[in-house]
Amino acid sequence: MKKFTLNLKICLTLAMCLLFMGFSKLELLDEQTDYIQQLLVSHYNEELETSQIKHYELNVTNSGFCRYKRFFKSGKIEYFSFNLVKFKDLDYQGTDTIGALYLYTRGDDVIVQTYNDTNEEDVDTMANYMSIPVKNIKTNDLTALSEYIRKTNARLLAQK
Repeated sequence: MKKFTLNLKICLTLAMCLLFMGFSKLELLDEQTDYIQQLLVSHYNEELETSQIKHYELNVTNSGFCRYKRFFKSGKIEYFSFNLVKFKDLDYQGTDTIGALYLYTRGDDVIVQTYNDTNEEDVDTMANYMSIPVKNIKTNDLTALSEYIRKTNARLLAQK
């Protein structure tokens, strides 16, 4: 009977550890996606397009989607989205104070849509990169962003 009780305690302890580890994994994924979003939003350069853009939305979800939406004063809406699992590399073009961040995917995995464009028809297509205007971004921020996206990518693949 003592052996049965000992085995029962071991099984319960192991089950509790697995349960806690499962929840901590989700929390870490949330922290990583929050960090990516915070870094992108804090360096977003809205001054570049204030004459044309009314406002923007830049979100990274805990399911791994990076979404960028621009609302123009003319009523036009541009929407870009891709899953971080498809992330390949990033590139920065510009100076220390102003530039563009390019997030590349493995293939044509970026959803590109436009709505309410008075000059042209609505567009619904795919691309292999997303461009985000940024300012005052340092090399270590770019390195950290790339590392966090890769870590998030690995966690998302492990969940599947």
